[in-house]
Amino acid sequence: MSMIIKTAQFIISSTGNENCPKTDLPEYAFIGRSNVGKSSLINMLTNRNGLARISSTPGKTRLINHFLINDEWYLVDLPGYGYAKISHKQKTDFQTIITDYISFRKNLTCLFVLLDSRLEPQKIDLRFITWLGTCEVPFALIFTKTDKISASLFEKNKKLCESVLLQTWEELPPVFKTSASKRLGREDILDYINEINRSLIEKH
Repeated sequence: MSMIIKTAQFIISSTGNENCPKTDLPEYAFIGRSNVGKSSLINMLTNRNGLARISSTPGKTRLINHFLINDEWYLVDLPGYGYAKISHKQKTDFQTIITDYISFRKNLTCLFVLLDSRLEPQKIDLRFITWLGTCEVPFALIFTKTDKISASLFEKNKKLCESVLLQTWEELPPVFKTSASKRLGREDILDYINEINRSLIEKH
């Protein structure tokens, strides 16, 4: 049975890992290049249209945003990386925010890396994924905007990405196919989170 989102509450925007909530609850963070459709995906997953702000200007998420889901786990909206029109200093600050959170946040349970399904593997995404591997961070891949391309083009781009990863990885991470406008992939992602949460409860 799929997870039902009963409550989705914004808790805090933090400027860094040290300002994040003091909690032992599992956290599932979402990250991707600017304009990958992160806010739309978060709103679709939580069934709350205005939860994550959607902007016409890419790269508007500049803080770590924590949302408490069902009083059981946190959904974390991380700043995007890539093409936002911001100053060099801001880019450096964003990198610090991202790397500190991912490297040192003990209750980060899974990082969802969003990839634009319309594009072939982007170097910045592959570099980021490689870095996650060196840090041994558990992550999954989410392909966004799949409604905007043909099934054959999606499969082509997905296989290209997987073939590049398999050059250095023995095993591929979980992969999800999504469309925020069609609500595609929602149950798969929530089921995956639910499964991990259950296994964490059983361990305790």
